[in-house]
Amino acid sequence: MSAWIRWWRASVCFFLLLCLGITQVQAADQVAYQDLPREAKTTISLIQKGGPFPYDKDGSVFGNYEKRLPKQSRGYYREYTVKTPYARNRGARRIITGGEGRGMQYFYTDDHYRSFRRVVDLR
Repeated sequence: MSAWIRWWRASVCFFLLLCLGITQVQAADQVAYQDLPREAKTTISLIQKGGPFPYDKDGSVFGNYEKRLPKQSRGYYREYTVKTPYARNRGARRIITGGEGRGMQYFYTDDHYRSFRRVVDLR
């Protein structure tokens, strides 16, 4: 195999990995609080009040294994279930929080961690 073909293959592979690797939440991946589903707003209200939460796993550590949120130390992110109408289980919708107090960030996913949108304009 010629050096040029090896270089071309390596370049294409690098480009594909680069494209696929850009998975962290970007500024464009936002959703305004008022545009969230009613159930997500209810979950955020419960988080801000400190509970009580309807699901046992609410408040548990979210590991960010998919690496779609900015990298933080373990324990930084917490997950909370957003009720999905007619679902027999917890469904695919979640609110993920990061940080504490006034600096807390909220992220919404409706596809079970495949994508996230940062919640902005919280009330």
